[in-house]
Amino acid sequence: MEEVALAGPDGTIEVVVLPEVGARLHRLRAFGHDLLRAPDDPAEHLRDPLSWGAYVMAPWCNRVASGPVSIAGRRVELAANFADRTAIHGQVHDRPWERLADGTFRVRGGGEGWPWAYEVSLGIGVGARSVRLDLGLTNLASDPMPAGLGLHPWFRRPVLVAVRGDLVHPSNTVAVPIADPEPVRGSLDLRALGEMAAGLDATWTGLADPAVELAWPEAGVRAEMRIDTPSPHVAAAAIVGLDAIAVEPQTHAPQGLRRLLRGNPGALAMLDPGATLPLGIELRFERLDDWAIAGA
Repeated sequence: MEEVALAGPDGTIEVVVLPEVGARLHRLRAFGHDLLRAPDDPAEHLRDPLSWGAYVMAPWCNRVASGPVSIAGRRVELAANFADRTAIHGQVHDRPWERLADGTFRVRGGGEGWPWAYEVSLGIGVGARSVRLDLGLTNLASDPMPAGLGLHPWFRRPVLVAVRGDLVHPSNTVAVPIADPEPVRGSLDLRALGEMAAGLDATWTGLADPAVELAWPEAGVRAEMRIDTPSPHVAAAAIVGLDAIAVEPQTHAPQGLRRLLRGNPGALAMLDPGATLPLGIELRFERLDDWAIAGA
């Protein structure tokens, strides 16, 4: 399996990308420490594409109810690919992507119950202390297309996290009724750096800048995540028994397709033919000692 290695000018930040499996980040290293949940054998991503690394979600994020629905004059009928009988995390996270001459990655999708053709692009820039990911979802169809875009990283535990959002959708499942986000409280208030409660699976909005802070005290590494998109959201999950947490920047709220059908805020965007939905994500890294000195 091809591995594309990228590094900053002094090698402090390193990224390994697997074009054959969704152009996903197989590894992300800062100051010599692996920060993503990554298998020793890259082929494991093919056997279990949802639980490793950091992968792109498009043309929707999170869960969509399986089965037929009519939208914008088209019939959407997605097959379930998750234990709760939903279609989860889009169509491109486990497909082969093409690497272009300028170093960006690209894949075309559509079909398999999604009646619009589209293209997803990913550019990766590695700096001395940062990683910049520029994602784009382009509608190649002749009529408007529902569109959602995101990144699903699994950050290795032990890790502390802050999601600085004032509002939250308390559940990412499709079993709960559609509702507007509510003010954060209790275990759903992640505005201060700390451990995520086991079993938490929710989506935050009303985000500050930076939206997310992460810290690995044992590794002595801290990171800030900034998100650049018209309607930023962050889904986060602490799955019981898994040695990682997911902190997912994305463009819409849970149940994005149902929200679109009902006219609720936080829905999938309706993307005109030829238009592109952008999502920029920047991770900036520091040693914890450097951060403490700077904040003293």
